[in-house]
Amino acid sequence: MLLFAFACLKLIPVSVRYQLEEESAHLDEMPLMMSEEGFENDESDYHTLPRARITRRRRGEWFVCGGWKFLCSSCCDWLINICQRKKELKSRTVWLGCPEKCEEKHPRNSIKNQKYNVFTFLPGVLYEQFKFFLNLYFLVVSCSQFVPALKIGYLYTYWAPLGFVLAVTVMREAIDEFRRFQRDKEVNSQLYSKLTVRGKVQVKSSDIQVGDLIIVEKAPGTEPGSPAWQNQRIPSDMVFLRTSEKAGSCFVRTDQLDGETDWKLKVAVSCTQRLPAVGDLFSINAYVYAQKPQLDIHSFEGTFTRADTDPPIRESLGIENTLWASTVVASGTVIGVVIYTGKETRSVMNTSNPKNKRRLCEPQTSVGSGLHAPGPSRCHLPRVGHACGVDSGAVLSGGVQAERSARKDGLFMAQCDPEWRHDGATFSESRTCQVGLLDLELNQLTKALFLALVALSVVMVTLQGFVGPWYRNLFRFLLLFSYIIPISLRVNLDMGKAAYGWMIMRDQCIPGAVVRTSTIPEELGRLVYLLTDKTGTLTQNEMIFKRLHLGTVSYGTDTMDEIQSHVINSYSQMHSQASGSNTSSIPPRKTQSSAHKVRKSVSSRIHEAVKAVALCHNVTPVYEGRAGVSGASDHAEADQDFSDESRTYQASSPDEVALVQWTQSAGLTLVSRDLASMQLRTPSGQVLTYCVLQMFPFTSESKRMGVIVKDESTAEITLYMKGADSAMAPIVQYNDWLEEECGNMAREGLRTLVVAKKSLTEEQYQDFESRYNQAKLSLHDRALKVAAVVESLERDLELLCLTGVEDQLQKDVRPTLEMLRNAGIKIWMLTGDKLETATCIAKSSHLVSRTQDIHIFRPVTSRGEAHLELNAFRRKHDCALVISGDSLEVCLKYYEHEFVELARQCPAVVCCRCSPTQKARIVRLLQRHTGKRTCAIGDGGNDVSMIQAADCGIGIEGKEGKQASLAADFSIKQFRHLGRLLVVHGRNSYKRSAALGQFVLHRGLIISTMQAVFSSVFYFASVPLYQGFLMVGYATIYTMFPVFSLVLDQDVKPEMAMLYPELYKDLTKGRSLSFKTFLIWVLISIYQGGVLMYGALLLFESEFVRVVLISFTALLLTELLMVALTVRTWHWLMVVAELLSLACYAASLAVLNEYFGIGRVSFGAFLDVAFVPTVAFLWKVSAITVLSCLPLYVLKCVTRRLAPPSYSKLSP
Repeated sequence: MLLFAFACLKLIPVSVRYQLEEESAHLDEMPLMMSEEGFENDESDYHTLPRARITRRRRGEWFVCGGWKFLCSSCCDWLINICQRKKELKSRTVWLGCPEKCEEKHPRNSIKNQKYNVFTFLPGVLYEQFKFFLNLYFLVVSCSQFVPALKIGYLYTYWAPLGFVLAVTVMREAIDEFRRFQRDKEVNSQLYSKLTVRGKVQVKSSDIQVGDLIIVEKAPGTEPGSPAWQNQRIPSDMVFLRTSEKAGSCFVRTDQLDGETDWKLKVAVSCTQRLPAVGDLFSINAYVYAQKPQLDIHSFEGTFTRADTDPPIRESLGIENTLWASTVVASGTVIGVVIYTGKETRSVMNTSNPKNKRRLCEPQTSVGSGLHAPGPSRCHLPRVGHACGVDSGAVLSGGVQAERSARKDGLFMAQCDPEWRHDGATFSESRTCQVGLLDLELNQLTKALFLALVALSVVMVTLQGFVGPWYRNLFRFLLLFSYIIPISLRVNLDMGKAAYGWMIMRDQCIPGAVVRTSTIPEELGRLVYLLTDKTGTLTQNEMIFKRLHLGTVSYGTDTMDEIQSHVINSYSQMHSQASGSNTSSIPPRKTQSSAHKVRKSVSSRIHEAVKAVALCHNVTPVYEGRAGVSGASDHAEADQDFSDESRTYQASSPDEVALVQWTQSAGLTLVSRDLASMQLRTPSGQVLTYCVLQMFPFTSESKRMGVIVKDESTAEITLYMKGADSAMAPIVQYNDWLEEECGNMAREGLRTLVVAKKSLTEEQYQDFESRYNQAKLSLHDRALKVAAVVESLERDLELLCLTGVEDQLQKDVRPTLEMLRNAGIKIWMLTGDKLETATCIAKSSHLVSRTQDIHIFRPVTSRGEAHLELNAFRRKHDCALVISGDSLEVCLKYYEHEFVELARQCPAVVCCRCSPTQKARIVRLLQRHTGKRTCAIGDGGNDVSMIQAADCGIGIEGKEGKQASLAADFSIKQFRHLGRLLVVHGRNSYKRSAALGQFVLHRGLIISTMQAVFSSVFYFASVPLYQGFLMVGYATIYTMFPVFSLVLDQDVKPEMAMLYPELYKDLTKGRSLSFKTFLIWVLISIYQGGVLMYGALLLFESEFVRVVLISFTALLLTELLMVALTVRTWHWLMVVAELLSLACYAASLAVLNEYFGIGRVSFGAFLDVAFVPTVAFLWKVSAITVLSCLPLYVLKCVTRRLAPPSYSKLSP
């Protein structure tokens, strides 16, 4: 083992040096400059930052600064890799219906979320509880009471709490494990239809293999537009072979992959679609060649080959021929051949393992127990609801996890548990640890208290002179002072957290709020970064057509009726002229007057613009009346029902649907469409048919789309194109208004599209088609050659119009974002949408203020380009950043630290074209580089990775389903509720938890101080001051209710906190719970403990035998008085708690009188009840209590007068 460790130590500098050389290759002499002075002295694009020297300097300190940790982790990783080698992913050849022909073994199409088996369950659960030091400490303390020489109290005072929480933990974990087993079994047993030579057979999801032919149907009775989780999901990644739709295509929903609720059009392989019957799939000899499994859900390269023909039929396969796992078939019945299963599917590969939000000291929240429950993973199910509050994922004060094991990650498969998420996620266990900030701070304080415990015990033994068996006395002192670390700390805090969760769910201003992780509500009060999705979170994902600009005239929502009248007039004239003579469809203009010429010119331009918008899109009409059959299934005929009531539109973008719906309102209605044609209905009811010759889909590179159509009535061939102004401006004819109007619409928050056309002759189109087909058959640089051919056609286009579409924002998004900014929270918007759209929404939502500049990070593909662009961005100050996911990847690969340092200075950051894994990576990036608390909010399945990676995840129940809501720590209905959730409930939760935690620590410190004074007076004897039930009752029935009532305290009213969100800023500094405040409470405890014990000894010298009664009574009154002096806003329950504690103590004086004497019961030291009501007893106890509290109250008043807190300035 030593040789292995030495080998690892020798290898590590080599890897560090290799990484340094790789990162510094050919750019080390000109790395990115990160200081202002460099730009002042040198204005070149490259500047000098001693990055390599820093790395080399760190190499010298490598072992001292944590290299030993890296060495240990390297050894563990090496052993794990030896035991569990990862299989290399390879491309594959898949024969149709013949899984036995697969050359390699592929993973099973099943999931397993169980953590233990029969043999590892009990050891595993106990290990999870006692692997932390403080848990083990309490176990050792309890076990020590079996040793007669160390026994200082009754066994039940130690073992009853520990045994109770262990029993609860084991039972709860057993229940959770059994539920996981049942869910896994249910998910893996979901039945699908498999096509075999003998016909259809039912097969379990877990038994599906690569090469199987799987039939997936649209759910019976499910109409278009229904929620995705009602449909049967595709169980694995497949190539689309056949469909029941006559057009050879179908719609699928991909909302769980990319977050888009709109339907995508998928095309079956033409060779298999043309087969006469389904059974003919087994009569051909065909295979699919598929690339190796990869992350990208937007691309696929493969080929379909039918080998039993001469020559073999080969067909290229692309993304349009695939059916990814977790998508939903929305029309017809599909047959696909499985190419990837299990962990090799796109959805699982894009699933980042969620971090278990483990907490150092996890609680059991049984109010009646007053104990700590070391605990298992939490497992919330929608069917169980949130009534669990805080689960038994608890620990004694040292910590174990409360895993979000029921909320797994982000992209979803068909092996989904409907009980869990309605639409089911791919689950995976994770063992990484995420510690809440408040828990981390309290853990540090308990470590400091443990050191104080050891130091105090050593001091007592030293003053004793190390006489006799001093080591036994040392251990006895450790046991006597063990109350310095209060065993009730966790239960008080977590009962408080359960109360905070209840308050959130009961808040009438946040209707429908659900607290799914009630163990971390204080995290809501410490947030610095908010990472939000766009579609469905900031916006309603509902597009509305707002503006049409023709260059000389602009039409808004209030003048849309004019457009309709122009379209009606135009088509009525065309119809009348067509019925009179078979002349041109364009009305003649020569006989019109001058005024009429202008009017007709505008009418003609509007007609051309509306027709272009109605033809240039990827929208397909779907008729709900025909179950399972879309409007694209059949060619429209004259007698076909095209009623508007039964029609809905589906497209890959809601913008497209909004534009087509607008043309329908203008009088030109899209009634039918398939792969080869589309039909429009004019205001007069005439149906116009257009042949679709070519389609050029939108891509992030081209930023435009186009279509070539042929009018069947006139045989005119026209190219229509639309796209972003930046992409369309260079290819349209000269104009002087496009740039200005695009800027005007963008400032209004509208999403703009430029529409243009070009008329083609038959010869021009034939020439283009031959070149285009030849480019598509190219084996090398196919994409570049196709783009070049298309660009040769995209020249000198006639500019028709500029459209403006508004994505409606959620209600009160603007004031909510402003409130969060004033609260000191930096907001990052992470979206998978286009750059232009994201920028538009950032402006319209006021995420970026109107006065702020926006730096759009240009696309970069290499280190040099990233270097130049970062330097250009470095020169700008106080500007928002907009960057695409591809450029972000390049920057993070080479300049991660520099990029984060620049981005964190921006008032707002917008990341567009982000994949789910990128979103989660950005969250972790901020956590790692800033050390600040992050919050992620989203509404779709593609946001789950981000939500679970954040310190605090918030889900919105939206149109994309409940997957984000169920995966989050907190669920709300609308984005506007986030403001109150953070600045009111988050602030109160953190401040109350900080006050409650420190008060419980004070309660343990003061009684330990009294024990130290008592032992000192008795010549450092290790004799307990309070025995048996007094110690248990002190932390429970005597003081628990008043101390716990602090969860109802508040410094300002909720309305004031909403009005002044700046109060939230103070929380991020951690001043409510810090070493400074901890030391103050330590000094207070030492002072009060000393006064109480010495006062009892001095004033009751003649009644020395009653010192236990005297000191304990004064201690209890001091605690109740300190609670009363701490409270800032009284609640009637606080008064009840104070009176109840006094009543319980008074009653116990008569029942537990044997505990109030010096020494043990066998010595005959019993309480004289008649002594209690005497005047001497009452005034002396009152004097001791006042002396312990009054100076502190006076000091507190003076401090508040000289340095008042910020909230006190707002109090009336």
